[in-house]
Amino acid sequence: MTVWISRRPDADIDADLAASRAAGGALAGVRLAVKDNVDAAGLPTTAACPQFAYRPESDAPAVAALRAAGAVVVGKTNLDQFATGLVGTRSPYGAVSDTRRPAYISGGSSSGSAAAVASGQADIAIGTDTAGSGRVPAGLQGIVGIKPTLGVISTEGVVPACESYDCVTIFARDLNQANTAMAAMAAAGDRAWPADIRVAAPPNPVVAVPSTLPALDETWQAAFAAAVQTLEKAGAQIVTVDIEPFLAAARLLYDGALVSERYAAVGEFIDGHPDAELDPTVARIVTGARDIPAHRLIADRREVARLRAVAMTSLQGADALLVPTAPLHPTLDEVAADPVGVNSTMGTYTNFCNLFDLCGVAVPTGTAGDAQFGVTVLARAFDDAVALDIAALAADVEAPQQVWPLAVADHTELVVFGAHLRGGPLVWQLTDLGARWAGELTTAPRYRMTVLPTTPPKPAITRVPEGSDGAALLGHRWLLSPAALGRFLAALPAPMQLGKVEFDDGSWRTAFAADASAATGPDISEYGSWPAAIAAGAV
Repeated sequence: MTVWISRRPDADIDADLAASRAAGGALAGVRLAVKDNVDAAGLPTTAACPQFAYRPESDAPAVAALRAAGAVVVGKTNLDQFATGLVGTRSPYGAVSDTRRPAYISGGSSSGSAAAVASGQADIAIGTDTAGSGRVPAGLQGIVGIKPTLGVISTEGVVPACESYDCVTIFARDLNQANTAMAAMAAAGDRAWPADIRVAAPPNPVVAVPSTLPALDETWQAAFAAAVQTLEKAGAQIVTVDIEPFLAAARLLYDGALVSERYAAVGEFIDGHPDAELDPTVARIVTGARDIPAHRLIADRREVARLRAVAMTSLQGADALLVPTAPLHPTLDEVAADPVGVNSTMGTYTNFCNLFDLCGVAVPTGTAGDAQFGVTVLARAFDDAVALDIAALAADVEAPQQVWPLAVADHTELVVFGAHLRGGPLVWQLTDLGARWAGELTTAPRYRMTVLPTTPPKPAITRVPEGSDGAALLGHRWLLSPAALGRFLAALPAPMQLGKVEFDDGSWRTAFAADASAATGPDISEYGSWPAAIAAGAV
């Protein structure tokens, strides 16, 4: 299994791991594999072409961010040459095979990165994704792949494939590790996050699925149906959508003029190095785009925009789209017999993603016969936290509480004490705004709780004067975007208000409070929390 193009000596890796563990950090002691079209200082970047190789003096920002969090680079991984392919076989360094079944492909183009994680040779790995390279190998290798919103991770120091649609991704064996790595890598951001993002999926998300599943046989369709059933059992509402506008855009990525970006990326190198070790399929794809006229590229981009509008309209009301990550798992021989046809089929459910500015999370959900099977949750740009939450439901695992977009996107917190508590009758007013529950906390013993005469009943939280009897009250902490908090506050009825409340850790946080003149109802402070007072029949 030709996972590595270059690998650091074991002694150097071990020394760096020991130093990393001593220094600490979110990724202390974590082994990092880097796809060999991404710069890592001290190691050559080849993009799987020996004659293209150069030795960068500095890390790509994505690599630097992971190192800063404690990750240790193990080496550079094999890939489909110039990141052109979804099969993992288009490399003069050798084909990367499935880690479980050597006669089958790894998936690509981030083949070595996915295989390094799946085989335990690395804990996390950087991949790139233009047409599905950060998702297809994750699906075939039974690991997690996170493809964030375009541009939120810098592509500086990345050999371009199609520069308009390239994206840096993460592989890991589980969702929590992938999330932690993304939180660190997000420090290498380029694209600004808007102020109105959702930082959580709704408790019962609406998930669209294709009404038909082209390219899947009965076994793979059954595996997808099982993943959909898992979502339904978790409370998701499933709706169907016509997949054809998505597939039409997917075909344009290679069959149309958009492929001219691949020539813009490496075409001059290929033309100028006729003796380079080039994969014949890759060379044919890149050089075949040399003479595409500009008007065709403009026309195809216009068609992508039209198809995107149609597709996004069909997703109105849905929080995400669920698709199979890959439609089949071919053998090495099958790819060799039909390298273009099989590769095209592999991109059925991935090629449109970056064209439509979607984010995605690929997770394993079981098997399809003897093959690993996985699904990808696709969501709108900047709905990365929504995609992560729904992917956790599909994989039947607990979603990370501190989702990675919170590391970089503006957000604020709100502490609530009554009907907006998790599970309360008005919690929808927060969850509909994309708010994320972040745990319980308790006030300093300086407050009283009384019952307001509202429908439904709500508590009034008021601070008592110095020397007066107060109580410590239990609240729930929510995180939400600044725009969401503004909308929530604008709709808040009197006498409710938001203000700073002191908590038992000495912090002051934005929380529900009430004007003291409104706190004339029964005092329920002795119960310590709104739910306890309700359980005791005091409300």
